[in-house]
Amino acid sequence: MTRILVLHTGGTVGMAHGPNGLAPQPGLVEEALIRLAPPKLDLTIHSFDPLIDSAEMGPAIWNRLIDRITEWSGDGIIITHGTDTMAFTGAALSGALPGLPIPVVLTGSMKPLGVPGDAESNLILALDAVSGAAPGVWLAFAGRILTGASVVKHHSSAPDSFRETQAAVPMRGSFAPRHFPDRKLAILTLAPGFGAAVDALGAALEHLDGAILRVFGAGTMMQDPKLLSVLAAATGRGCRIVAVSQCERGGLTPGAYAAGEALWASGVENGGTKTAERALADLWLDL
Repeated sequence: MTRILVLHTGGTVGMAHGPNGLAPQPGLVEEALIRLAPPKLDLTIHSFDPLIDSAEMGPAIWNRLIDRITEWSGDGIIITHGTDTMAFTGAALSGALPGLPIPVVLTGSMKPLGVPGDAESNLILALDAVSGAAPGVWLAFAGRILTGASVVKHHSSAPDSFRETQAAVPMRGSFAPRHFPDRKLAILTLAPGFGAAVDALGAALEHLDGAILRVFGAGTMMQDPKLLSVLAAATGRGCRIVAVSQCERGGLTPGAYAAGEALWASGVENGGTKTAERALADLWLDL
């Protein structure tokens, strides 16, 4: 028998229609998993109480998941999760669990159980994957197994709503779990005309320990002296700022364009090909 822990956090997969719309329904996912699991799997199911919407996910709950994962002595883990922040959780667990000796498979759905859609098929996919995937963090969704470290949600409602930005390789080595500290971080996005909001950016950075800055293309930004001064002042006082591209693929290439030179001179760090989700998780752990 293959011993599998299921951590049911919540999400659409375990919701049912009520008077005010879809709401979490205890017992739905548990019953479905028992019904759908092949005989070779011995399931232990732990459901959050109360079940949570994935919009409530964050470092405290990631730490809770990390504790349950590190305590488990079986062969694999499935985490059912809402889709809105699943890419953040995939990145967070990938960064916090280097050397993970078992597969951890995230899954969820765009439609709830009991109606035509993807809930049953995604649960079946996760049940199949958890007994055959390599150690690491994975996402089982829409017939595909994706690496948790590099997925993004690219569509708000389509059944095939996730894709990989790159083929990330799970981290190997000794298993060394880490937890997310109590820090203040944010993801900030540049846009044309952003210079008009530079005072707001400066005010935000004064209260942050770090930030992910989504810049243009291969690593460019507007050459606004006041904006560059705000970034340099923040990094100078110890606020770490990591730049990532607003493009899903390709990443950043410092030195490719003169319009990016001042960005790096201001002390902003290069996030390379990381997604914003993975860069945020890594920076949080580094701090």
